[in-house]
Amino acid sequence: MEFNGATQVYGIMGNPVAHSLSPAMHNAAFAELGINCIYVPFPVTDVSSAMQGFKALGIQGVSVTIPHKQAVIPYLDSIDPVAEKIGAVNTLQIENNRISGFNTDWQGANRALKLVTELAGKSVLVLGAGGSARAIGFGLLEENAKVTLASRTPASGQNLAKDLNCNWLPLAEADTCHADILINATSVGMQPNQDQSPIAAKALSQFNVVMDIVYAPLRTKLLKEAEIAGCTTISGTEMLLYQGVHQFELWTGHEAPVDSMKKQLLMAINPSQKSPL
Repeated sequence: MEFNGATQVYGIMGNPVAHSLSPAMHNAAFAELGINCIYVPFPVTDVSSAMQGFKALGIQGVSVTIPHKQAVIPYLDSIDPVAEKIGAVNTLQIENNRISGFNTDWQGANRALKLVTELAGKSVLVLGAGGSARAIGFGLLEENAKVTLASRTPASGQNLAKDLNCNWLPLAEADTCHADILINATSVGMQPNQDQSPIAAKALSQFNVVMDIVYAPLRTKLLKEAEIAGCTTISGTEMLLYQGVHQFELWTGHEAPVDSMKKQLLMAINPSQKSPL
């Protein structure tokens, strides 16, 4: 695609951000639809200056990643109600010199889950108590699911469980819990520790659906063991993909070309495969 003076600019802010897979995904979508836009990484250490700069430069939209998902909130002109509940923003929409904040992480998780199961009335065990667990937990509540939280650290887990108004278990006791859906929202199983799983393999038969937010490796030990146990599995690429899909649709008003975005995302994760689909 040829870029010119009319090209609209989007990007992702974080520190570090050079490793982000979002440029490959969003630029594939722009190219597929023939939209004169580009998506670039913004390494940011000074959030206040960056937010002013986005307005001054006419940046159209920005993804927000670690460590800025909370830090951007004081500089917003408005915030989506669910993002406000979550207390974190991963998407900025910039219009008429105003910055609005959204969180599409929970939408990404819900959309990935809805590909294989209904959520209303389902019991869900969420492992973890960090930002991802928080976004996923609030998103599940939006769909009227019943959430139980399990985490290694009691203080953070119990605090999040209080905010979610749900039960909490020590992570060591997660294998005693029966639920329709299990979601790993921890980093356990991520490269280079791909030989680890957050829950015992023998417990996986207690769940119908197992989702792992870890996307490197593509098939984590948890997912491999869940498949053996007969569970329907969802990889971390699905949440990553669909949070980006929601960002793209929010920014452009166009239906996202999901297949093209997924193809480029998988190629970025595993460049040795020329055709990952």
